[in-house]
Amino acid sequence: MNDSAPSHIRTVIHIQQMDCPTEEALLRKTLMRLSSVSQMDFNLMQRVLTVTHAPDALQSVLDAVRALGFTPRVAVPSQNEPVLEPAPHNFRRLMLAGGAALASEIAQWLGLASAISAGLALLAVLACGLSIYKKGGRALRAFQLNIHALMSIAVTGAFALGQWPEAAMVMVLFTIAEWLEARALGRARRAIDTLMRLAPNTALVQRADGGWQAMEAKEVAVGSIVRVAPGARIALDGVIVKGRSTVNQAAMTGESLPVEKSEGDPVFAGTVNGTGAFEYRTTEAASHTALARIIHAVERAQGAKAPTARFVDRFARLYTPAVLIIAFALALAGPWIWGGAWVDWIYKALVLLVIACPCALVISTPVTVVSGLAACARRGILIKGGLYLEEGRRLKRIAFDKTGTLTHGRLVQTDFEIQAEIDARACRALAASLAEHSDHPVSQAIAQQTARAGIQPHAADSIEALPGYGIRGVIDGAAYTLGNHRLIEALGVCDARLEARIRAFEKEGKTVAALLDARRALALFAVADAVKESSRAAMAGLHALGVKTVMLSGDNRHAARAIAQQVGIDEAQGELLPEDKLAAIERFSAGGKIGMAGDGINDAPALARADIGFAMGALGSDTAMETADVALMDDDLRKLPLFIRMSRATHAILIQNIVIALGIKAAFLILTLLGAGTMWMAVFADAGASLLVVGNGLRLLRARAAGKIRF
Repeated sequence: MNDSAPSHIRTVIHIQQMDCPTEEALLRKTLMRLSSVSQMDFNLMQRVLTVTHAPDALQSVLDAVRALGFTPRVAVPSQNEPVLEPAPHNFRRLMLAGGAALASEIAQWLGLASAISAGLALLAVLACGLSIYKKGGRALRAFQLNIHALMSIAVTGAFALGQWPEAAMVMVLFTIAEWLEARALGRARRAIDTLMRLAPNTALVQRADGGWQAMEAKEVAVGSIVRVAPGARIALDGVIVKGRSTVNQAAMTGESLPVEKSEGDPVFAGTVNGTGAFEYRTTEAASHTALARIIHAVERAQGAKAPTARFVDRFARLYTPAVLIIAFALALAGPWIWGGAWVDWIYKALVLLVIACPCALVISTPVTVVSGLAACARRGILIKGGLYLEEGRRLKRIAFDKTGTLTHGRLVQTDFEIQAEIDARACRALAASLAEHSDHPVSQAIAQQTARAGIQPHAADSIEALPGYGIRGVIDGAAYTLGNHRLIEALGVCDARLEARIRAFEKEGKTVAALLDARRALALFAVADAVKESSRAAMAGLHALGVKTVMLSGDNRHAARAIAQQVGIDEAQGELLPEDKLAAIERFSAGGKIGMAGDGINDAPALARADIGFAMGALGSDTAMETADVALMDDDLRKLPLFIRMSRATHAILIQNIVIALGIKAAFLILTLLGAGTMWMAVFADAGASLLVVGNGLRLLRARAAGKIRF
């Protein structure tokens, strides 16, 4: 099959009744018979089927889905749609069915005529079980044994054996269990659906005549001016052009405090304005905002199966046939081998049929993974798939880029030292006179610090850039140069005392620039990239989890070691090119799983090679969101220990759910073989296990704070 065939298109279809692997198999088997269909992708948690088909074949696809008893609905392109919830059961019918089933039990217990008990049981089944029989019949015609087919066979068999009250009670209990399970699953689905509802549907947009008009957000053109009232949600991404306020970005980044915003600062769709009104110019269409990209990434992540999910799927394909073979063997061979009535052994076989459905086992993994993905997304950790969520617990080491990852990525002047007999203020003015003509980060840091001190630079003439060294110019008739360590050595003015001071600054992780006249160094300026406060806490958190840390930097060795010492990194390597970082990741990978945290652009080779790549500051960056496996939306490294704890918690719940599902099935299987199992107990074994694993998986959503994640 070729899903990239140019003559084919992809259509997203919501199917309300699809949430079980047996239903997926039924749809897959039916649609693959259509020559116009080339590929199908299923997302059971969101009840979404994506079909790749010929352009004129959509109607035939929808007809085939409807023929199976499903209700398909084509999704509207570029529109965030809420997940579908199952149609509620008719509670009057359910209450009637429950009352009739109970009355049937009482009639049999009182020894009334069997026709009374049978009639009441039949009424109960007709009241709540017709839809189950319809679904079961369609599955059997397609040679698929889903839970509805198995329940239909079991209830019919119970009627045939004269077990009237039990047949009715089994159908009622199963219907109630389906309703409870649908509600529990709906909570997991709504965890993702809340993201879609963050951004408002309308925005107040400036017209050409200067007036304001409310418009649908999806119709607002890029470059439009939008006004945001205090307390309102922001509808589109943009940059503030007028006003200032604080913006609560917690829903997208997990930040606990609102962020100050003023002219020139970016704002994002789905965030909440504080007390000040402002106007901003849109930079993205509604379908391409940071929020839309997050939603798209989370939706794709749900389709990427984790290792445990793949194992469960393989196991489930063997489990149901194995239990069915045991059931038929009991019905046919039981009386011959162990003796007893045929009716008793057939009843045991019917009980096993109910236990044979693997839904509880299969649904346990996607519910847990989606809950983990949603819980991380709420905290500003965007994970590209269940694979990375589950594998995060295996990380032995994480490598970090320095600039923009451990540090803010903005140089600031930290030190100023006079080296000759000259007025300090006048010396700084001379340096700023040259620095303002350079776009080098070191020069910009010197110029900005001088401006903040209120010192006015002089007019400079004959400006000349010295590539790799610095900048030269003439001020008030005298020549001055602002340059780096190499320039000082090249001019022959780097004596032992000056060299010692420069080396001392470099060992502190600082970059040095010197102001020189025609014969000597007048002053030294040290600049540094300030370390993020979150970096120190992040390293401490990783070490507490037993994860080693290493810095891979393109900066000089002294600077790399100094920064590593400040933040508590185990090992630092400096003066590395991108290919050197890649080679280092390959060497470290021999010692176990390794992660790489970087800006998603310069570190792309290392990010791609690492077992898990972490991109920084992905809220405003398309590139960072696309290149890495995990994106930290607010550039906060403290999310790394949280990610690993969430990974460990998710894996623990996955294992718990597998044990719960298989343990309950095994227990009732043994009880049935020993003659103690009943059909209503089998319903509890199936539906009860489903409810338990769903509820257990949802615990991840309830862990609001990192400290509450204890498994």
